[in-house]
Amino acid sequence: MSRDHKPICSKERRRIEASGGYVYDGYLNGQLNVARALGDWHMEGMKARDGGPLSAEPELMTVELTVEDEFLIIGCDGLWDVFRSQNAVDFARRRLQEHNDPVTCSKDLVDEALKRKSGDNLAVVVVCFQSEPPPILVAPRSRVQRSFSAEGLRELQSFLDSLAD
Repeated sequence: MSRDHKPICSKERRRIEASGGYVYDGYLNGQLNVARALGDWHMEGMKARDGGPLSAEPELMTVELTVEDEFLIIGCDGLWDVFRSQNAVDFARRRLQEHNDPVTCSKDLVDEALKRKSGDNLAVVVVCFQSEPPPILVAPRSRVQRSFSAEGLRELQSFLDSLAD
């Protein structure tokens, strides 16, 4: 269900150009990294009552939920700039397994995005489809053993130490 509304996407680019806007260096009118937004009314020439290059019209779709569907993450680009979709799902899933609280999970995602140095607005809503927490999935044991060499461990430790400085 995940799709970004970035100006560089061909469908969004066509819509932007048809409404009199342009895409420059991946940015809408050279200014915004998104093609759809609920805010940003202050940006001159971006929105109009009869349409404009920056649209507040959401993309709607109907999806039949199954018992396997656990939750939905709705987030602005400040979240998706620092999380890949699956990474956010995995993160939220672990948090919901811990406390099964979608409000706290939303806050956890915002906090983690800030730790990852998100430089944009952050808004996140987690919607749970089940009353029970997500089940713990047991991954099959790998037949391949993985290990770090002593040199690899030293390089990793050096890298981690440099982050602490």
